[in-house]
Parts: sequence; C-alpha cells; structure tokens
Amino acid sequence: MADAPLPAIRSLPSWLLGRAAARGRALVAEALAAEGMKMWHHVVLSAVRDLAPVAQADLGRSVRLDPKDVVGILNDLQSAGLVVRAPDPKDRRKNAVSLTGEGARLLKRCEKVAREANDDLLAPLSPAERDQFMGLLIRISGTEG
Repeated sequence: MADAPLPAIRSLPSWLLGRAAARGRALVAEALAAEGMKMWHHVVLSAVRDLAPVAQADLGRSVRLDPKDVVGILNDLQSAGLVVRAPDPKDRRKNAVSLTGEGARLLKRCEKVAREANDDLLAPLSPAERDQFMGLLIRISGTEG
C-alpha cells in the first residue's frame, strides 16, 4: 500500500499541531454548542469573569479581538442576559462589562464541557504524557509567563 499523500508536509510539526488544534477546536465547539454557546462567546464570557468590571476596549485587547467583533459578541451575550454593561467606575464615559448570575452559571457549565472535550482530545496520552505535552506546548507557543 502506498504512503499517505504529502509525506513531507505530514512530517512537519506545524502541520501536525494544526491538525491537532483543528480537532481540539471541533471537539470544544461541539461541546459548547450543546450548551448554546459559540467558541468566541465563551472566550469573551470567560474574560469578562476574570477581568470584571472591564471596559469593552480592554476586554477586546485581552482576548485579541477586533473591537467591532467584541461589540457584536457583547451584544449577543447581553441579549441573552449573560452580561451587563454599566458606566465604568474608573471612567464614566466608558461602559464596563460584568457577568450576570446566569452568565456565571452558564460559564461554569461551559468550562466543564470544554475540559471534558480536551480530556477526549488527550485521551490517547497517559497522565504523565499529558503533563509533559502541556509543558512542551507552553514552551513552543510563546505563552509562558
């Protein structure tokens, strides 16, 4: 039987990481969709929880999203009763965003299903391999503190 096509490409770490990332995103997106949540909405909701009360512009910078996209996502989250906007205590000309009780409850459920999806992604690895893999990913991703 012939080798799979593109053996040179398939041997590149960047290609393999891209495939693993796509699989991980698909697993998480499916799990979040079951909770009625989209991936970027989940990211923004999580950032609001961590930073609240947070100005919209600061929120956008923290998640590296275009301000127009942040506004659209916040509009969706506010319409669903998951976040509230109020005058920023530090600068009354700006809006600050905070979670509602329902937003906090949904975020907790979403975090649980996202962790479970990531467990599915890493299921072929032993606990020690998972720890090693996470350490290696942090080192090559440029995200270590």
